[in-house]
Amino acid sequence: MAVKTNYSINGKNYFRVSASFGRDSNGKLIRKYFYGKSEKEAKKKLEEYKESLKRGLVVDKNLYLSPIMEQWLYEIVRNKIKASTFDRYEDIFRNYFKASSLSYKLIKDIKSIDIQKYYNDLYKSGKSYSRIKSINKILNYFLNYCFAEGYILRNPCLNITIPGKNNFTSKEVEVFSRDELRTIIQSNDKALIRLIAIVSFSTGMRIGEVLGLSWNDIDYKENQIHINKIVACYTEIYGDIRKKVKVIQAPKTKSSIRTIPLPTTLIPVFEEVKRTQNINKLKCGSSYKKEYKNQIFLTEDGNLIYPTNLTHSWKLLLKRLDIPYKKFHSLRHTYATMQFEANIPLKTVSVLLGHASIDITADTYTHVLKKEKNKSADIISVLKMC
Repeated sequence: MAVKTNYSINGKNYFRVSASFGRDSNGKLIRKYFYGKSEKEAKKKLEEYKESLKRGLVVDKNLYLSPIMEQWLYEIVRNKIKASTFDRYEDIFRNYFKASSLSYKLIKDIKSIDIQKYYNDLYKSGKSYSRIKSINKILNYFLNYCFAEGYILRNPCLNITIPGKNNFTSKEVEVFSRDELRTIIQSNDKALIRLIAIVSFSTGMRIGEVLGLSWNDIDYKENQIHINKIVACYTEIYGDIRKKVKVIQAPKTKSSIRTIPLPTTLIPVFEEVKRTQNINKLKCGSSYKKEYKNQIFLTEDGNLIYPTNLTHSWKLLLKRLDIPYKKFHSLRHTYATMQFEANIPLKTVSVLLGHASIDITADTYTHVLKKEKNKSADIISVLKMC
């Protein structure tokens, strides 16, 4: 029986199959053709090529940034990072690379000047120094991969200057006054957000860390709180389907996993949360979710709380208490500031906050540390006068 063919070259018959691999600089589909003596052989070559691309084994000089970056992101990076981190990476790719001026440039032809111009244009359009720095971080990561694979001879990100750096100044952290803290503590407001806030400014914990607390993390015997997980929300991506989810997961860095002192003043707060939780269980009955029964802070029906959903509740609480609005994260800044005012060493505060390095703490609280340093200078002046 004759073998089925569909293409002839120089008098010889072959079976040809084709597939699209990204788009060219004009946005047209790039098609590759695979030939075999039979349909089965041609299709086998196509599948082998696709598999080689996934494993990064094909060195193709005609690679365009957008399609290969997308493939790298989904096939390689996705398997190395948390889903919440992938969500951030994918957001940057989709908004800044998938349809940018760099998208359909050949990777081997992209020069530092091309990237610099793109970043300059982003800055002129209103994008911040911090945002462009995050964009460059992802592109640099990708181009390092391309260099390792032999797609490029050097990484063109190496000579880039992020625009706006000279105009970038770290903002002085916002903190709550002692009177504002007393108002929150002494209020009879029954909203759960008030109790969450008290835990935050009493411990310096991040909002995700507070929501991640479980009852067995509170060690009443040793007066300690064990911080080892967070509640995170992100977009889960399956092809064209995007779904918001919330999960309990490990903190972003090892330094965030820590044990801190349990202020005795927080014990009544946790007791109040427990009473409210028991009331909610009775109200909801069998509809109360058992999956998260060990968590401290939950919705009325026993579900995890979206950290982002607390912003509205927080604004309403401050409005009811007649306190000028500050971000919830300012409670953490308030905790750190009060620690410095109490002469707690920088290293200790850094550990309590779960910072990856003491430099992060020093950079964040430069203004506070300078003020405390000036206070010390005043004391020395007084001693000289004695």
